[in-house]
Amino acid sequence: MSSDPQARFHPASPDIPASKQRALGWILALLALAQLIYSLDINIVFVALPEIGQALGFSKQSLQWVVSAYTIFCGGFLLLGGRAADLIGHKRMFIFALALYAISSLLGGLAWNSLVIIIARAIQGVGAAFLFPATLSLINRLFDEGPRRNRALAVWGGAGASGLTIGSLLGGLLTDGFGWEAVFYVNVPLAGIVALAAIFLIPHDASKEEKRRFDIPGAVTVTTGATLLVYVLVQGPEFGWTSPSILVCAILSLILLVVFAVIQARSVDPLMPLHLFHNRSLAAGVMITFIFMGTFGALPYFLTILFQNVHGYSALMTGLAFLIPSLAIAVGTQLGERLATRFEARSTLLIGMLIGVAGTLLIPIGAHIESNYLSIVPGLVISGIGQGITWTGMWVAASSGVAEEYQGVASGIASTTLNIGNAVGLAILIAVANEGIHGKSGEVLLEAVAAGERTAIYLAALGILLGALVALFLPRRRNHY
Repeated sequence: MSSDPQARFHPASPDIPASKQRALGWILALLALAQLIYSLDINIVFVALPEIGQALGFSKQSLQWVVSAYTIFCGGFLLLGGRAADLIGHKRMFIFALALYAISSLLGGLAWNSLVIIIARAIQGVGAAFLFPATLSLINRLFDEGPRRNRALAVWGGAGASGLTIGSLLGGLLTDGFGWEAVFYVNVPLAGIVALAAIFLIPHDASKEEKRRFDIPGAVTVTTGATLLVYVLVQGPEFGWTSPSILVCAILSLILLVVFAVIQARSVDPLMPLHLFHNRSLAAGVMITFIFMGTFGALPYFLTILFQNVHGYSALMTGLAFLIPSLAIAVGTQLGERLATRFEARSTLLIGMLIGVAGTLLIPIGAHIESNYLSIVPGLVISGIGQGITWTGMWVAASSGVAEEYQGVASGIASTTLNIGNAVGLAILIAVANEGIHGKSGEVLLEAVAAGERTAIYLAALGILLGALVALFLPRRRNHY
């Protein structure tokens, strides 16, 4: 038997002993739990946002930085996280990221003002930037491309969808029972348990012979440039698009992102190797991840505002309201695995996004002040199924044809566009939704908020349709496994 830890656990052969199959099952369960924690942390905060804003003195426009600080720093460091996973080791980075996650979550729970909680969320984002590609790389390394990997990605994606359900429900319970601080404290033991289990369950990383080099200039320029870009999009409506601070930040952002592109073209060991984009599947996949999180990924924010601000739901009721769409997303991830195995990533994504468009267009039916919850359910279910199918399909596309030594950085590239897409999509859609609420109060304000929600959701549906058009550029390749 090979002494290579990857070979010992690699499920390439159908004749794997039962003990190794069980080991792989436990590893997959652990990786799925890590993904659940990742998505849990994003969504658990949505329900607690009103309480956080009131307790720490956020304005309505600046409150989204509790979300955006996380997604921007995560998006900025994901490329570095993916490269670190390839060079230092997937298991090592997985454990390190969980430890950073636990420490930053503790700081978030202890936050005494708005700046501290934004700093904590930024550090959490860095932890997530190392966790996400390490987790995805372990799946892509340990499970062969084809049905095995598709199934593993569906389980991993289903755990992420469950994070939406559990995050919303747990966020409501913790916020109502113990205060908003509890939504941060809950991550500390969860991350610690997974890190400890990983030491014993995940096979050791293979030794690395190549020199370990990190593209620090690339990481600094892309992180700073992306942060400034989203600052412009978030604060532009409040400060004015022609205000000096907005214009200066926009110019600096553009310069830094251009410098990043030049660094990548000239670097011997770039953060984002440009030759990977010769892979059409990866190139289209990263564009789809950007669009996915700027559209599907932005919906929970607007649903939270709709449920709490328009319909007056409590945090707990809001969590319960997310149960149905979250279950629909989980079902969609499993359908996505079957479609990707039977057909191809291209067809899977087209089916998922078209279903998502249809469902998202139905959601505004329930976005009126006189609407009840049942009126929004059909749209949430159909949109959720489409979202789940798309989620599985886009990760199958992004990992197809990528060599093992580049799985970490490929995962980092795809997840970078995922997180940046979420921040950019939220900034744009929130600006659109808030356009008509200024200077209004009472019943008129509620009507304006509901109208803004409908406009933002329609715009998200249009973005999903754009994603379907991008999916047409994926290579036509029927699977024969």
